Formats: sequence, C-alpha cells, structure tokens
Amino acid sequence: MTDESPKPATAPSARPAGRCPICRRPSTEAVRPFCSPRCRDVDLHRWLSGSYVIPAVEGDEDDVE
Repeated sequence: MTDESPKPATAPSARPAGRCPICRRPSTEAVRPFCSPRCRDVDLHRWLSGSYVIPAVEGDEDDVE
C-alpha cells in the first residue's frame, strides 16, 4: 500500500472561466458559456431567426430508396 492519499476530483467549477461568445466578457457559472441571461437570449434569438446555420450536403433524389 502507498501512503499517498487520493487526490480529490476536480469540480467543473474549477475550470477557468472562458469568454462570452457574444460580448467577450468573462462568463459566469450560472449561464455558462455566456456572461448574462441577456447574452444567452441574444444567442438563442440568432439560432431561432436563422442567423446561425449548420450547412448540409444535399444528395441526389435518385439515391433515396
């Protein structure tokens, strides 16, 4: 046996705070990765209005069976 005591697991809150993707301010734990509920809502609005788009590759209709 070893005399080393087990190291405690690192909690998610121990991660360094990132930057808000909307305004670049430091993010907060409550609304991570955003800094405020306002920036979170701005991001949601951009998704719902179609400002953010995930590109899709359209296939030929003949390939569908």
